[in-house]
Amino acid sequence: MKTTQLTTPTHEQRTLDPSHHLYRLQKLVASLALVGLAGCAVGPDFVSPSAPSVEQYTATPIVQQTVSAPGNLGQAQTIVSGAVVSAQWWRSFNSDELNALIEQAYQTSPTLASAQAKLREAQELLAAYAGSTQLPQVVGSAGAQRQQTSPSSQGLTGDNRQFSLYNASGGVFYNLDVAGGIARQVEALSARVDLREYELQAAELTLAGNITNTAITRAKLASQYEATAQILKAQDEQLRLANLRVRLGHASPDEALSLIAQAEQTRSQLPALQKQIQQADHLLSVLAGQPPGTHGIPDFTLSDFTLPSELPLVVPSELVRQRPDIAASEALMKATNAEYGVALSRMYPQLTISASTGTQALTTGALFGPGSAIWALLGQLTQPLFNAGLPAESRAALAAFDASAANYQTVVLQGLREVADSLRAIENDAQALASIAAADAAARESVRSTERRFDLGAASNLELLVIQQQAEQIRIQRVAAQAQRLSDSVALYLAMGGGALSAANPAPIDSVAAR
Repeated sequence: MKTTQLTTPTHEQRTLDPSHHLYRLQKLVASLALVGLAGCAVGPDFVSPSAPSVEQYTATPIVQQTVSAPGNLGQAQTIVSGAVVSAQWWRSFNSDELNALIEQAYQTSPTLASAQAKLREAQELLAAYAGSTQLPQVVGSAGAQRQQTSPSSQGLTGDNRQFSLYNASGGVFYNLDVAGGIARQVEALSARVDLREYELQAAELTLAGNITNTAITRAKLASQYEATAQILKAQDEQLRLANLRVRLGHASPDEALSLIAQAEQTRSQLPALQKQIQQADHLLSVLAGQPPGTHGIPDFTLSDFTLPSELPLVVPSELVRQRPDIAASEALMKATNAEYGVALSRMYPQLTISASTGTQALTTGALFGPGSAIWALLGQLTQPLFNAGLPAESRAALAAFDASAANYQTVVLQGLREVADSLRAIENDAQALASIAAADAAARESVRSTERRFDLGAASNLELLVIQQQAEQIRIQRVAAQAQRLSDSVALYLAMGGGALSAANPAPIDSVAAR
């Protein structure tokens, strides 16, 4: 703009004047920032792996409905393809004690607390890196120093001079992401957050599965202990009768000795079973985040559980989106892919700009007076010319991605195998229980028939005791088969992912720039 007189511009006028250095500095910083924002991220963009192409888990079709067996936990189960897996799948066993114990464990388990802390750590690391790289850093400084100069050092004469120097300044630093390495690192850290989220869901799923399986095992052991105690009771009675016959001269001592060996062998099984029951109680306490021996752990029995009448089954292509361990493996692939891009970016130019402005004076009173202003602008472009380590770093990062991709395939195959094993176990163990239940029904009918004959005097007490022992032996097998059917159902829920991902909706953690 044309003026009619010469004037001295004020500080504000100098700042806005296009010819002034501060104005040019502002324009330069803005231009460089636009260049940085326009930088392209090096390395390939991550593409999610394809879903499994198989349409079924087993070579032959699965049985949609299992055979049924009389008695408790013997009802038929229907496999429902495409059904939604409940996030609280353990409630299908209809055990209030189990539900309460798992809910308590979700609140007090140190395993889950550790997984939650690792998730928070990953979130804060992402926020820290994004905050320090995606936005400029602004710093302020103030200082005072005492100096002495010697005229003789400059070829002059005179006395040494001492003076104080005061300064106050503010600076802006920004690393322009020309090669996209910062964006790739943010992508990698974000994937690590997803990885920790899926690991937390997997830990929750594993905890619920361990508690349920341990409760079923505890119930099985309690029933087997009871049946073994009945066998021992019959053997002791049989031994008492044998000793009586020996005293009357109707039997040899060898018969009594043989019965003693059988009874003591059975008696030795009771402490072993009791030990396993106590260990199961201790494990349940620890899984619930309590010290062993804590009161309040339920005394689970098989009557506390109901066999689920329907079991969900997702198709193989959906399994990869259902299981948290598979999702975690994919997140690890995404992280290593981004880290490969970070390694590549180190071989490209790195551009850093910084600008500072402030005041400097010999006295504090003149620190903010006219003529004390100072400024500095720095633009630094660094290009590696020879660094033999950089190509090796990129090759190592690529190898890490290849390893994570192979690990993903392993986890997917393992998941498919676990589902296939569970489906076959449900089918075969239902048939086994049906056979054992039929044998148990026949044994119990034989006991009732022998008892009637004993009452009529047509059967001896010894014959009745032998039949009762045989029936209790079959009962032990039936208890194991009932517990196995419950465990098979748990295994299928776990193989399906327990509805962990279908119920979870973790909010994505945006970068600082996005916020």
